[in-house]
Amino acid sequence: MDIKQLKFLIALDETRHFGQAAARCHVTQPTLSMRLRQLEDELGLELVRRGQRFEGFSAEGERILAWARSLLAAQDGLLAEAAACRGHLVGTLRLGVVPLASFDPMRLISLFAERHPGLRFQLHALSSDQILEGLVRNQLDLGLSYLDRLDREHFASLELAEARMGLLYDQRHFHFVSSSLRWEQLANLPLGLLSTGMHFRQSIDHSFRARGLSPQVRLEADAVHHLTQAVSAGLCCSVMPLPADGAPTDGHLRLLPIEDAHTLAPQGLIMRRGAPASPLAQACFEEAREWLANA
Repeated sequence: MDIKQLKFLIALDETRHFGQAAARCHVTQPTLSMRLRQLEDELGLELVRRGQRFEGFSAEGERILAWARSLLAAQDGLLAEAAACRGHLVGTLRLGVVPLASFDPMRLISLFAERHPGLRFQLHALSSDQILEGLVRNQLDLGLSYLDRLDREHFASLELAEARMGLLYDQRHFHFVSSSLRWEQLANLPLGLLSTGMHFRQSIDHSFRARGLSPQVRLEADAVHHLTQAVSAGLCCSVMPLPADGAPTDGHLRLLPIEDAHTLAPQGLIMRRGAPASPLAQACFEEAREWLANA
């Protein structure tokens, strides 16, 4: 058994396709298949269910996958620890971010990049549940998510500023004379919102229901850029997080504050507790703590 075999196994899990997994690992498909069969022979287990194409993992394969992720995370941690001993922080920081996070993740990434030029970054747009799962499975190092259902025993967190909301609109299609809006005014507008069930959408729905209002939802999407495209096309307006440093303008787009508008739960930076600990995640988490304390 070697590290490459474990990487092949994880790549297959993430792509769900033999050819794509092989391409990601820069090997041929026959090579990837052969190495996975060698791993199965060594363990005495069938890990992968095969037909004419990939059909998933066996129950035993799912259990082995969890160990494979822990072993690769431990290897990354070992390399990061060695670099830290040399006075450097290197590697890839994997950050999961909920859609429409009120806190700009680039503020943190810029901080880490300035202090540690050798760092690389991966940004993943995920739901709050997916972020917690990714942290548990060592697929993520840190998460920027909601804190309302957080298990404090298994996760450490840094609470961020309360999220406020604004109405995103295109001034070529809509016009407002006031400097802020009430929820009652939004109820008569065609709106484009995140899909039902997403945390930010739940906060919007709660604000309307609490006032006995029924919004006119013209479009729903699970990707923020689709909402922005719909706003630019004049199909609708949308409710977005209001940045802490004001409401920016972007071309014809404007963001107008909504009175008494905030998410139901605070957002925060989240790190998994427990072994195997990631020196990279721990170092960046502590730097974020220091930065937030002095902000």
